[in-house]
Amino acid sequence: MSDATLHATSQDPDSFAVQISDQIESFLVAVTEVAKGDEPDSAVPFLLLEVSQLLLAGGRLGAHEDIVPDERYEPDLGPEGDVDELRERLARMLDPVDVYSEVFDPYEPRKAPVAARISDDLADVIADLRHGMAHYRAGRVTEALWWWQFSYFSNWGSTASATLRALQSLVAHVRLNQPLDDLDGLDTDEDLSRAEGTLEEEAGEVMAQEIAGPLGLRPVK
Repeated sequence: MSDATLHATSQDPDSFAVQISDQIESFLVAVTEVAKGDEPDSAVPFLLLEVSQLLLAGGRLGAHEDIVPDERYEPDLGPEGDVDELRERLARMLDPVDVYSEVFDPYEPRKAPVAARISDDLADVIADLRHGMAHYRAGRVTEALWWWQFSYFSNWGSTASATLRALQSLVAHVRLNQPLDDLDGLDTDEDLSRAEGTLEEEAGEVMAQEIAGPLGLRPVK
């Protein structure tokens, strides 16, 4: 993409900048709506779809040449928007499947998995994307694209990827009738490399009754 496209004041609907901003705006709106809890029965499948679509925008940003901002220093955006309420709403809705285990860097050998929360991850991604969107809405298109690209590599790309794996795994466990481990013993302060436990026969029933139904998931019959 040329500098002329990046700096254009009248954006073509098919331009790279408009397409990326539209995908990000769609994600921001969708996750905010899900967090309201009006339709908890479809929360997990819907989040799986939205995170998957967001990562398409991330992939396009990642494959693009380095975007250089107009100014050496980032313009002040003022106070950052608070995502704590959204985080708390998601945590309540996703309980008891909010916590999952993740390997932070797959290329770092012998790294023990750590515990993470889907609600924390989504809130962190939202914060990054909103920051860039503030630049975009202020007419600083290049600054917005630079921030989205930079933060994709430094934070929200890996965070969204981990969240996607967790959501996909959750859906797969339920749809394939594969019981989950004990969900009550996992916390983000726990060293998962020391965690021990076996699957109980009752875990499948608990999963179906307390997780699959309320979150809109259907096991394979």
